[in-house]
Amino acid sequence: MSIANNIGDVRQKIFAAAARSGRDPRAVKLLAVTKTVAIPDMNQALALQVNAFGENRVQELLQKYPQFPLDVEWHLIGHLQTNKVRQIIDKLTLLHSLDRLNLAKAISDAAQGRIVPVLLQVNVARETTKYGMAPEEVMDFLSEISSYQGLAVQGLMTMAPFVANPEEARPVFRGLADLAQKVRAKEFPGVVMRWLSMGMTNDFEVAIEEGANLVRVGSGIFGTRN
Repeated sequence: MSIANNIGDVRQKIFAAAARSGRDPRAVKLLAVTKTVAIPDMNQALALQVNAFGENRVQELLQKYPQFPLDVEWHLIGHLQTNKVRQIIDKLTLLHSLDRLNLAKAISDAAQGRIVPVLLQVNVARETTKYGMAPEEVMDFLSEISSYQGLAVQGLMTMAPFVANPEEARPVFRGLADLAQKVRAKEFPGVVMRWLSMGMTNDFEVAIEEGANLVRVGSGIFGTRN
C-alpha cells in the first residue's frame, strides 16, 4: 500500500478507537516514527498534514532537521545521552524519554533561558531490555526535578511489550493512565499531564482506548524497515 493509503488507514483506526472510548479523535495526535525513513517518504507524509516526526537517534534527527520547514515538529523518542543534550534541545518540540536525574540536570543546565518540554519515560511492564523508570519511582523523581529550571514536564510515555495480541498490552496502557491521574492529584509545580505517549503500530488502537493522546506509528505509515 502507498504511504497515503497507510495514513488514511491509520487515521480511520484512530477515529474508531477514540469513538469507542467516547473521546474526540481530534484530541489524538499522530506522531510518524521516521527512524531510517528517507526524506522523500517523510515529505509524502508532510504533504498529508502529518507534520510531527519522531526520531530515535540524535544524529539522524540532526541530519534531517535542516531539510524541513521550521513548523515541523521534532520529537526524540529514543534514549538520550547526557553528552548530546546541547546538540538537540533547541530543535525539539518534545522529548519523550526523560528517565533519570542526571539527564534532567543536563537539560536544565543546557536550557539557558528556554523551556524544554519533556515526558517521563516509565517502564510500566518492567522489561529489562527497555529504558524508563519504574512506576513507583515517578513521584520522588518529580519531587526532585520540579525545582529544576528549563524543564517542563508535560506527561508520561511508555512502551508496551511487543505481543501478537494487542489486548495483552492493555494493562500496561491502563497502568500509565492510572499513574498520570495520581500525578495530577499531587499538583507538582510546573508539571502537567498533557500527553500520554503510548501505543505503536501494532497496539495504538488499544492504547487510545486506554487514554493515549499521542501515538507513535512507524511501519504502519512507511512500511516495514530494512
